[in-house]
Formats: sequence, structure tokens, C-alpha cells
Amino acid sequence: MSKSKFGPLVGAIDEGTSSCRFLAFASNTAEVLTYHQREVRLIYPREGWVEQDPLEVMEAVHECIERTVANLRHLDIDPSALVATGISNQRETTVVWDKLTGKPLYNAIVWLDVRNTDTVDRMVAKTRNRSADYWKPVCGLPISTYFSACKLRWMMDHVPAVTRAMRQGRCLFGTIDTWIIWNLTGGVNGGLHITDVTNASRTMLMNIKTREWDPTLCSFFGIPENILPEIRSSAEIYGHITSGALLGLPISGCLGDQQAALVGQMCFEQGQAKNTYGTGCFLLYNTGTLIVQSTHGLLTTVGYQLGKKAPVIYALEGSIAIAGVAMRWLRDNLHLLKRVEDSAGMAGRARSTGHVVFVPAFSGLYAPYWRQDARGVICGITEETSKENIVKAALEAVCFQTRDILEAMNADCGIPLTRLLVDGGMTINNYVMQTQADLCGIPVVRPVMTETTALGAAMAAGCADGIKVWDIHNIHAVPNDTFHPSITEDAKDVRYAAWKMAIERSLGWDLKTVPNDSILSDISNQIISAIPAGFFILTSVALLHIAKKMKCR
Repeated sequence: MSKSKFGPLVGAIDEGTSSCRFLAFASNTAEVLTYHQREVRLIYPREGWVEQDPLEVMEAVHECIERTVANLRHLDIDPSALVATGISNQRETTVVWDKLTGKPLYNAIVWLDVRNTDTVDRMVAKTRNRSADYWKPVCGLPISTYFSACKLRWMMDHVPAVTRAMRQGRCLFGTIDTWIIWNLTGGVNGGLHITDVTNASRTMLMNIKTREWDPTLCSFFGIPENILPEIRSSAEIYGHITSGALLGLPISGCLGDQQAALVGQMCFEQGQAKNTYGTGCFLLYNTGTLIVQSTHGLLTTVGYQLGKKAPVIYALEGSIAIAGVAMRWLRDNLHLLKRVEDSAGMAGRARSTGHVVFVPAFSGLYAPYWRQDARGVICGITEETSKENIVKAALEAVCFQTRDILEAMNADCGIPLTRLLVDGGMTINNYVMQTQADLCGIPVVRPVMTETTALGAAMAAGCADGIKVWDIHNIHAVPNDTFHPSITEDAKDVRYAAWKMAIERSLGWDLKTVPNDSILSDISNQIISAIPAGFFILTSVALLHIAKKMKCR
């Protein structure tokens, strides 16, 4: 077997919301040589609760590594050509475990879980001006169900095993990257308790300027600093894998998945942006070494720091909770399509009469609205509406939400994007890509090689001091497809105006956020009086009835 055929290889563990993969890249061409993927189960104990078994996550990581190494051997490539591996992970998902036994103290609470709404309300009430944005100047983030601090606070308030382990000095906290690195580097036998600066910036506990855990924030949330991991850069040798097929391999790169995509898309210049379409949808805009505090509902986050002494690059981020998951909802809950892959064809067959708008705010709206009282609505239903129209509207919702974020970014930065780089699973859908270009009025650039998230993790690992097999500033851009706008400005703006009307109708539906009956009555009257003829709002119960009728036709 040859070690030099493809040059040094760099691995990437890509642990996402719904699956885990391990990929092997050729460092001289950025080509994926082989990979293995395994789904990771999502657990839904109650409405709005989303969990994962941390032990299952590690089983998936180990399986993907072992099978990819076997694939390399099958391709006549020596696995010892792997010189390092990086990690890309779902962000904000919160894990706590016992450092003496290595066992989780509770299931991981996934980033889109909203069980901690009451925790958020309590934290907001503690601020001086009762504002969710009170701590944004410190950490770049609003107080929200989204971020790790409120998830951890919920565990401390509701899981006795967690508070008991904290009292006994046995509790460790981390996001998924921390959990993976701790286990791969020895676990209870000296495992490293670390995270990188991009993941730390998503917890609400890191000071965005100092890039260290902030004592004031930790005190505000009541979280002891001794359970937090050490913060490192995104590209350095952290440690080595202590068992399995990659025994002794350095772990030298770590990035939250969206920041990894920013690196993989080579958005190294201030003003460049990428949008990743996955379970959710995440648009990051490189602001260079400048910390931009958004006044239009966006998040300030760390983009990357590729080395201990490298500059910290910041970004503005717009986060959309529901993207690809809406297609699975239409498939699994309403049975409007058999396969997610069928959605583009169905959208193309939708009748052109009328215009249906779907706001998939299943558990509130993220950027730029940050309204946890929002719920999903479908507007514009007529007797001519078909299941194809609803599927089409669900796809278009992703594109409308992306335009919302671009509008906010333009307002914050003053420099409109001239093109949008895209990646992620939904980008294989040509209908979505063309609609995105039409609704935003700028070209949408899709790389032919879609593994940009894993590529970013591999690039970080390969450029770390002590590895240096990847020159990130001397990589040729991968080939791409470009989708150009094909509708008029007037047509674009008319469709966007309908979206904005639908957004208004999605607000105020979570009755738990309404303080009393009189306010509920006021909201109801406002909503009813605002609905023009021809617009209807369907609750999930009504949607199920419609779905059954469509299925019977």
C-alpha cells in the first residue's frame, strides 16, 4: 500500500444533529477519499424537548472512524497516511457527565430544544432593564432557549443527579466537541476537558472580547466555573487519540459546524458570507477582527482562530431553526411526500393559482425576530391548494428567512452582499437554490463538492502548528454552480411582502407567554382584524385534517 499516492491525509469527525461521519481528505487536493456515516437518534420526550444519548454519539464516532479506516485499506491506502484529525460539531447542544465514571448525568439537550422557556423568562427578569439583549455587549448573544447556559441552568434546576455531582466535584460540562475530545483522549483516564473558541462563543458564558469565561456571566446564571472546559484556539494539537484504529493520531482542529463551513467555503476576507442549509439554516458574515454588535437581531460570534497566536476572526450570524427539518415534518407528520428528495419535483408541479406562504415557526422564530411566542402558520389557502403548493411553500420559507437575515446584515454592516456562498444538504435541491437567488436578488454560488463543513475541520487540523500539511491561503477554490436571479425586482418584493404578512400572523400563538386573559383577548382581536379576505390560518390540528383529505384523493 502507498502512503504518498494522495499525499498526507487529514481526517474530519463531522458530528451533526442527525448523523455522524468520519471523512478522510487528501491535503493536496481537498478531495474526499472515503467516509462512513451513521444516523444519530433524536429523542422527543415531550413537545418541544429534543435530546440525544451522549453514549450513542460516541458509539457513532467510533463506528465511523473504524469503518472509514477499513474503507481506506480497501482502497489500498495506508491509514497511517492520516496525520491528524479535526472535529466539526453541532453547537449549543449541552452535555454534563461524571468525570469519575465517564457516564452522562442526563441526556444531551439538543440546540433546538425549548424546554427552558421558563428559565429564559426568569433570567430576563433578573436583568436591570428586563431585556433579553442585556448581555449582548458582553457575549454577543441574547438570553434565549438556544444557547448552552440556559440549557445547563435548566439541568441544574431540574435534574438532581446534576446538582449532586456539582456539590461533590464530579460534574463536567461541555458542548459536543468537548464530550468527543474528552472521550477520545482517554476519558476517565486523563481525558482532556477542552473546547475551542467558536464553540465557547455559543454558550453565553464566554466574554466575546477576552475569549475567556466571564465571571459575571457565570455568576448571573449561577454556573460554577470549575465545571467549564479550557478554551483553546481552533487549530492546535490538543492531544492524541488513545484507542482504536487511529491510536496516537493527533486531534488538532475544532470548530462549531457553522464556523467550520465558513472556513471550508474559504470566507477568509471581511465581507464574505456563507449560508448552510441543514436541519436549520445558518448564515455567517465575516467581519474580520472587528466585533460588530448587531442592532437588527443578529448574533455576534467568533468565526475562527486558526492557531494560538493567530488573530481571532469574528462574524455576524443569522440562525434559522427550521430548514430541512420542515421537509421531514411534511413527510413524517403530514405524509405529504414519500421522500424528502421528491420535494423539488413536487414544488415544480404546484399550481400557479394564488400564493401559499408557510412560516414553519414550530417552536418560535430565531433571527432576526427572536419571538418564542411564534408558531407555524400557512396563509393563502384556497380550494385550489394542493399538497404540492404546501411543499413548495415550505421550501420557499427557507429562502424567505434567508432574505430576512440578509436584510438585517445589510442594515448592520452597510455593505450588501454581491453573492451568497451556500452549502449543506438542501443545496442539492435546484428549486431552493434558484428561488434563493430570485428572492435575494443576488447570485447563489454552490460548490460541486458539498462537504464544506467537514472540509473546514480538516483544514483547521491540517494547518495547525506541528502538522502543517495544509496551506489554507494557497487552496484553489472548488468548482461551483451559480444560480442567477430570474425574476423582476417588483415580483421579488411582492412575494416578500406576502411573507412579511404571514410572519405577523405567526406571532402570539404560544399562550404560555401571554400574561393574562385581557392581553390574550387584545392579541386575538388584533390578529382577527388584520386578516384580509382570502387569507386563512391553520393550526396543526386543521393541517392534519387537510393532509388526510389530500391523501384520500
